[in-house]
Amino acid sequence: MELSPDDAANSADTSGSRQKGAPSDKRTIVVGKIASPFGVRGWTKVLSYTEPATGLLDYPIWQLKKQHTDRRIELLEGRQHGKFLVVKFDGIEDRDEVAKLTNALIEVTRDQFPESDQDSYYWADLIGLTVVTTLGIELGEVDSLMETGANDVLVVKGDRERLVPWIQPDVVREVNLGERKMVVDWDPDF
Repeated sequence: MELSPDDAANSADTSGSRQKGAPSDKRTIVVGKIASPFGVRGWTKVLSYTEPATGLLDYPIWQLKKQHTDRRIELLEGRQHGKFLVVKFDGIEDRDEVAKLTNALIEVTRDQFPESDQDSYYWADLIGLTVVTTLGIELGEVDSLMETGANDVLVVKGDRERLVPWIQPDVVREVNLGERKMVVDWDPDF
């Protein structure tokens, strides 16, 4: 899956993989977070929720959200620096200006995502899909996704919470973004 959410991104794409023909829209998706100032010349550390982390640098315009404030900002340059990215924004020249952005969430609109490979999906597109078994039993909706190392896992909430492994085509049989539905080969009692 492509966009890996950590904290707040889970409520958005989270971030997942890719899908050809995914709906084009202006939903904003959390793709990272401003961490802290880096140096004294207006650079900042950024935690990227994209996979690979440097994928965040492909979006030249970011919407920053902090508390009840939104700010559109243009990325001038950036690079990988350990587990973080370090970036420079247009119009921000010193550490004090950057410090005001600390902890702001970085969002981009869904329609900025690159087109995906067939049978791959962005997590943001999977959130909210109705999940039904191959026998037609509704399990609920995809609430979030999580990475486990072996494979990603869908958190499905309905009459109760279920963890369904993202294993195609053995478990996840069909994903229909247009109908907002996913068919899984999964025992409802499990």
